[in-house]
Amino acid sequence: MKKVKLSVLVSALFLLAGFSANSQDANAILKKVDNVMYSPKDMTGKTKIILTDKSGKQKTREANIAQKGMDKRIFEFTAPSSQAGIAILSLPKDVMYLYMPAFGKARRISSSVKSQNFAGTDFSYDDMESKPYSEKYTPKLIKTESDAFVLELTPKSPKSPYSKLIVKIQKTNFYPISAEFYDKGNRKIKEGTSVYKKIGNYWNAQEMTMTTLKKNHKTKMIMSDVKYDSGLTDGDFTVRKLKR
Repeated sequence: MKKVKLSVLVSALFLLAGFSANSQDANAILKKVDNVMYSPKDMTGKTKIILTDKSGKQKTREANIAQKGMDKRIFEFTAPSSQAGIAILSLPKDVMYLYMPAFGKARRISSSVKSQNFAGTDFSYDDMESKPYSEKYTPKLIKTESDAFVLELTPKSPKSPYSKLIVKIQKTNFYPISAEFYDKGNRKIKEGTSVYKKIGNYWNAQEMTMTTLKKNHKTKMIMSDVKYDSGLTDGDFTVRKLKR
């Protein structure tokens, strides 16, 4: 009987050790992803947005994007004229603002509406938030493929619109290749893919595609004119700047 108990105890210890190592590996991977995504001091660029509905009909928009560090971002539509000036500002501590030129003022976005799509795209306000993965999610390593790590990311905030994300991380350079998004009912609702290109010392998400499965609606963002470390300041990421 003592041998049986000892065997069970040893097995349990091995399982716990394996779980701990797996958790540490997942956290290390996710922190490396953050290092890739947020390594520049700042970034500016232009974005072409292509919206495709289930019939294949397309609409095209254009936008400017600016990023500083890990937690400051402005995304502003510049075309067509009906969308020009609509902008979103993401700041530290889960603070986000939406500016609509028609109303002439910025309004703070509450956590309860972050699941809603931003300006008709397939990206939610939550998706547009500038926040490191390691601060936003608790990771678990599901499996290792020949070219990728597969992580399950569980939101740390109960206010997140998602129950989990399944993300593939490129093995060599640690940038995210694809993601599956699950709602609170654990149903897969969206799929995202990214294509990265190295610009100077940094990896840039040159193309990002998000598809809403139920509607069969797709948004593709194509980056161009990307510039890094140009000296943006905190003053470039204010509500006053958003209105301008």
